[in-house]
Amino acid sequence: MSTIYDDRRCTLGEGPLWHPERGQLFWFDILNRQLLSRENGISKTWQFDEYVSAAGWVSRSELLIASQARLFLFDLETETSKTVCNLEADNAVTRSNDGRADPKGGFWIGTMGIDAEPGAGAIYRIYKGELRKLFGDITISNAICFSPDGGTAYFTDTVTQVIRKVPLDADGWPGGAPSTFIDLHKDDLKPDGAVVDSEGHLWNAQWGAGRLARYAPDGSFVSEVSLPAQQVTCPAFGGPDLRTLFATSAAINLDGEDDGRTFAFQVDISGRSEPRVVL
Repeated sequence: MSTIYDDRRCTLGEGPLWHPERGQLFWFDILNRQLLSRENGISKTWQFDEYVSAAGWVSRSELLIASQARLFLFDLETETSKTVCNLEADNAVTRSNDGRADPKGGFWIGTMGIDAEPGAGAIYRIYKGELRKLFGDITISNAICFSPDGGTAYFTDTVTQVIRKVPLDADGWPGGAPSTFIDLHKDDLKPDGAVVDSEGHLWNAQWGAGRLARYAPDGSFVSEVSLPAQQVTCPAFGGPDLRTLFATSAAINLDGEDDGRTFAFQVDISGRSEPRVVL
């Protein structure tokens, strides 16, 4: 049974990240250009002047945040930022979207058109100072997550309704061509954000379906969790034992009481601690 973890209604909630050293959840309201959190039961908000969408943790006080035009370090204590590198800064059409750190400490970040312009987005990885474009011609980048052994990455272009997988080499870079992992055409489902648990099962938020679906490592459907928000956007494991599953949602174009809120519920399987980003 899900509960409301935070009752603020995000226009486009996304990018939940459980910081393992702080024991604290962070997430974004992309369209309102905000980073959100709770600390000791108190709501916290950081306002930015550009779209922000996803983060990885670099130290106890620093997050690597992806924004409309850059990747930057943000110090939670001093509230200061420092640009690490540009991210499609010369392209006014796009912004960042889904992102997550891989087991090697590389940070993957997807971009998309601000108005979901077809094929305007891409997926990148930054690792040890190198930002490399991995895949292009993507409309809505989503579902970036990784197998526990670090040998496989998953991602989707939501409009294709297919979650893809790609093998990774010893340094975490793609080592082959992507292939189909889960085809959701039959059920007309739209894959959004995703995370992988300690057993290698992928949990996928499905836009418009009000649910998180769990899939086995072979891509077969296992189970689902229904949520009271129609547009569930991304899950993240957290809590002291990593058995709390958080989920963000979006209120855009909806007026339901729970649309846009952030949820939490207990599960029987643990997640995995998010890796430290290696810059």
